[in-house]
Amino acid sequence: MTERTGSALDFLFDEIEQLKRDGVFRLPRVLEGPQEPRVVIDGREVINLSSNNYLGLANHPKLREAAKAAIDRYGAGSASVRTIAGTMSLHTELERRLAQFKRTEAALVFQSGFTANAGTVAALLGREDVIISDELNHASIIDGARLSRATIKIYPHKDVAVMKQLLEESKGARRILVITDGVFSMDGDIAPLPDIVEVAKKYNAIVMVDDAHASGVLGENGRGTVDHFGLHGQVDIQVGTLSKAIGVLGGYVAGRRVLIEYLIQRARPFLFSTSHPPAVTAACLAALDILESDPTLIQRLWDNTRYFRAGLAELGFDVSGSETPIIPVIVGEGRKAMELSDRLFEEGVFAQGIAYPTVPRGKARVRTIVTAAHTRDDLDQAIAAFAKVGRELGII
Repeated sequence: MTERTGSALDFLFDEIEQLKRDGVFRLPRVLEGPQEPRVVIDGREVINLSSNNYLGLANHPKLREAAKAAIDRYGAGSASVRTIAGTMSLHTELERRLAQFKRTEAALVFQSGFTANAGTVAALLGREDVIISDELNHASIIDGARLSRATIKIYPHKDVAVMKQLLEESKGARRILVITDGVFSMDGDIAPLPDIVEVAKKYNAIVMVDDAHASGVLGENGRGTVDHFGLHGQVDIQVGTLSKAIGVLGGYVAGRRVLIEYLIQRARPFLFSTSHPPAVTAACLAALDILESDPTLIQRLWDNTRYFRAGLAELGFDVSGSETPIIPVIVGEGRKAMELSDRLFEEGVFAQGIAYPTVPRGKARVRTIVTAAHTRDDLDQAIAAFAKVGRELGII
């Protein structure tokens, strides 16, 4: 670390020292090859339980071939925002395919899932409006709500009764948006979407679902929570990512054509960011081809999920909240979670510790994510490592 110089930023030294005293200061580990079930990180070969690569597509041969072919045809980059000279035929084809996949009228691709959420919320709402949001919604939703300057009302996690009370209180607002994650990224549980939709529609509220961790995981061929619950046509705004199960990069919004045409005019991340490089867009299209043609990937993902969760639960770890391939091992104290993560790494398992402010104080955890690409041998070795370290640390 550099030394204090008397500059206006010297206060950051104190902030970092406090993080170190709390045992939660971390710098990113470095991946030294492709994203796979077993990877080399910081020079050590480990079983990877921290990637969002749910279906193992990030290094799939068809995606790599599509990316290379796109570079040869379209070049390395677009060199423009979408609304000036940066909309390529590849971009419009990806949006057509995403709308078809999500069974909506249209779709719009953003540079990331974060900008899709933040840009959409901020574009649709203003000071005269109300946002009603689950307390565990993703940071991108929270930031979009703040940027909109709408009144923000938070309901306890998945508590539809309180959500209804907030809707009742907000009846005088110009517009009301009810927004929830489909699958919650830190807990791995699923939103009660049918109940949310039923109540919200009684108040003529807009319903928005962030399906970042449900796309490629839930529903037919991974179409997400709307498909999982049979709610097509009843959710106004669906957000997804192209950087998790799809294995590449980006986010998108799917819904009615009027919504998409409005966002093209008003969503600031879309308006002021250069469009995706051709290689990224083509790889996303290849991933959609695989999703729609090979349902066995999702079957393997869920087989591995059930197997690994059962193994951890049998050992006595607290994994009770998870309903999806996101399986958090709840530890409690931030320092203890980081210690568990570090010891697992020494035993050949990469499972990242997560503490406040990403999760509430007292709810620190090691978050694990299994993928369709993990073998039973991978999972058995990981379970054995959890057993050894968990006993050493007195967690089980």
